[in-house]
Amino acid sequence: MINSKIIRLVHTDDCVSLLDIYGPYIADTTVTFEYEIPDADAFKERIRNISGTYPWLVCELNGKIVGYAYASRHRERAAYQWSVDLSVYMDPEYHRNYIAKALYSALTKILKLQGYYNAYAGITLPNEKSERFHESFGFKLIGVYENVGYKFGKWLDVGWYWLKIAEHIDEPPNPKPITEICGTKEFKKILDDAAEVIRL
Repeated sequence: MINSKIIRLVHTDDCVSLLDIYGPYIADTTVTFEYEIPDADAFKERIRNISGTYPWLVCELNGKIVGYAYASRHRERAAYQWSVDLSVYMDPEYHRNYIAKALYSALTKILKLQGYYNAYAGITLPNEKSERFHESFGFKLIGVYENVGYKFGKWLDVGWYWLKIAEHIDEPPNPKPITEICGTKEFKKILDDAAEVIRL
């Protein structure tokens, strides 16, 4: 019986549990375009590089990590700094429990709090389940990169989806790093409210 559900920021010590979830997506699917499963040290470095600026959230049920989602840099140039890419990965045993929805809900609210305006998600096509999920969350398909990746002996298309996080304004301030807001009451409430979305 599940009696503890928590959404929190990632720790580097989570890397083994996260790789247990992510590894099969690399080895067995075209969801990610990575070919090789990174080792723990490389994945820890990835966590450090992303989570110093952007939110990287994990979902724990009774102390077990069952899913995670994070934001990352969209593009390198300065004018892109108000936009992010989103990724979410789930333990297949815990689909249909609204965990991905809870993670995305918290993620987008935190990003708004930080001062971001646009979120993008790239989905290898076809992937009806992921497409439906993103559309139900408010994402809109804005284009398809045809034959942009090659994995498992075939060329693959990627659909790009866009979500407006906040109303666009002139002269937007620079986004705040996650370290500036993660101690606030508003941040804690976002995580607590998101955990209540999970249905078990």
